[in-house]
Amino acid sequence: MTALVAAVSLLAGCGSFGPPDPVTIQGRETHWLYYFVMIIAALVFVVVNGLIIFAVVRYKRKPTDTELPPQIHGNNVLEIIWTVIPTIIVVVMFVFSFNTLNSVDAVANTTDIRVRAVAAQFQWSFEYLSADGQKVLFQQLAPEMTIPAGKTVHLSLRSKDVIHAFYVPKFLFKRDVVPGRENVFEFTVDPADAGQTFSGQCAELCGLYHDSMLFTVKALSPADYDAWLAAQIVKANQSPPPAPSAQAGQVELDLTAKDLTFDKAALDAASADKPFTIKFQNNDPGTTHNVAIKDATGQEVFKGEIFNGVDNRIYPIPALKAGTYTYVCSVHAAMTGTLTVH
Repeated sequence: MTALVAAVSLLAGCGSFGPPDPVTIQGRETHWLYYFVMIIAALVFVVVNGLIIFAVVRYKRKPTDTELPPQIHGNNVLEIIWTVIPTIIVVVMFVFSFNTLNSVDAVANTTDIRVRAVAAQFQWSFEYLSADGQKVLFQQLAPEMTIPAGKTVHLSLRSKDVIHAFYVPKFLFKRDVVPGRENVFEFTVDPADAGQTFSGQCAELCGLYHDSMLFTVKALSPADYDAWLAAQIVKANQSPPPAPSAQAGQVELDLTAKDLTFDKAALDAASADKPFTIKFQNNDPGTTHNVAIKDATGQEVFKGEIFNGVDNRIYPIPALKAGTYTYVCSVHAAMTGTLTVH
């Protein structure tokens, strides 16, 4: 038994075997259950195949055998053994699985950290709620959820259109996001993982651009989270500044988003080392877009405000050196184009 556990543990250290290391308290329970079931399955495999090999070797017919060996029929002891042992195994696995499921699904409703993840084709946004869950303090349109490590987070899930799924591999957890129904669960990221960022995705095929429904979960220390949350609430309550307009003689480029695609695959800015503007029109109703610009190394040199359509913004682009840049929607990574600065 010890050797079997050691072998399973050794295989678990390989990157391609088993689930990823969990970063939540609930994920640790799922992780433990996975390897518990794995050990039982390995034991069953070894015992059953060992008995088969023993029977093949032990009772292999020899040239000198002229009669059939004694046949076992109606042995009540054997019947009871191979009925009772599988039953015990199934009952034990059921009890441990049931307890783990109840623990992972438990919602205490005592935390004041409440976030609502809103899924829509093909994007995620996150609403930060008051302690009673009745008021939206602010909405984070960028596909990133920020949470405090070491504290329980109450997360509710809402869909605007079709069935999606909230899945973070390192949480070892997936839950469907169903239209007309708000699913909830709670999780606690380990305090040791403060400062880490975890990748998430929609895990339910939801349409043509399903693969672009990505998001991240950023864990901060409780103190850093409180400071970040306070700053976001202040920012949300501020009056938005007036939209900038192109100055005389300044180049203005037009760009439109429709059906999750930019209408131009390339933009041409005539003058290097001079600021210019991009007039961006979002023609996708209820869908958030923006324009961000990255240099040849992938470094982001400009990120425009993310906003819902149908609406528009004029982005003031700072002076750029001559060269080729990439413009992209921060929400939908598949929306890209090339910006050339001469």
